[in-house]
Amino acid sequence: MIEVIQRGWQNKLSGLFHNVRSELTISSPYISDGGADFLIQAIPSEFKNKGLLRFITNLSSRNIYQGATNPCSFKKLFDNINLVQVFHLPSLHAKVYIQDNREAIITSGNLTAGGLFNNYEYGTYITEKNIVAIIKNDLTDYGNLGALVNLNDIVKYCLLTERVKNIQNTETAKNKGLDTQLSEVLNEVDNKLIALKVADGKIHPIFEKTILYVLKKYGELPQEDINTYLSEIHPDLCNGVNRVINGVNFGKKWKHAVRTSVQTLKKKRLIEKTNEKWKIILTK
Repeated sequence: MIEVIQRGWQNKLSGLFHNVRSELTISSPYISDGGADFLIQAIPSEFKNKGLLRFITNLSSRNIYQGATNPCSFKKLFDNINLVQVFHLPSLHAKVYIQDNREAIITSGNLTAGGLFNNYEYGTYITEKNIVAIIKNDLTDYGNLGALVNLNDIVKYCLLTERVKNIQNTETAKNKGLDTQLSEVLNEVDNKLIALKVADGKIHPIFEKTILYVLKKYGELPQEDINTYLSEIHPDLCNGVNRVINGVNFGKKWKHAVRTSVQTLKKKRLIEKTNEKWKIILTK
């Protein structure tokens, strides 16, 4: 069954949360305390103890600066659910909620008070298991391309968020010194997220994994299209801005790093080039 959902869609979402057994997969760029509380109150106690919450989100500094999301809300989830995985991807915009392999909601609504109760949202509720499985597998593969953020990282991130708010609340918005402070803190936020993504200081493994993802998803692609897809998935690593994090340079020579990753995958006999297009080597 595929059902259109509009105003009042939070009732359908509450039912999806209430019936979860082992896995809850959520993609929501924004989260608020109201959204976190809604989730915690709806899920069963057994899931809190034994289930896995997989949450894909966008913790970019711009979202913090604009007040669109509250990363500290994730601490509530970590405090109330035993197994939580949070993945950060800076280009994420999808809002998807998947219960086990049985139900899915694709909607315009974030897990925020506004998305749940105030805004006019629109989407679909899906119970056809084959479609739910496709959505879940694709979303999980996409999430795995991002930075895995643990509880300790969230606590540190909340401290940075508080610094951003304190600067914003100062009654001298035109003060250049404050503008500089804010820019420095926001830059520190994004640097920490990149450091989490590139945990071992090497960019190539991330690009290799992403290249395999896009070739699997979109089929044969020329090098130029591979570059485009990677820049869309990892704009933080492919924007041409030179960032030095833990003594490693990121951003300025990203296309060279992508080409190197392609050649590494070729040497591993995972991909091959035919008619100027790269494709995955299918194993028997």
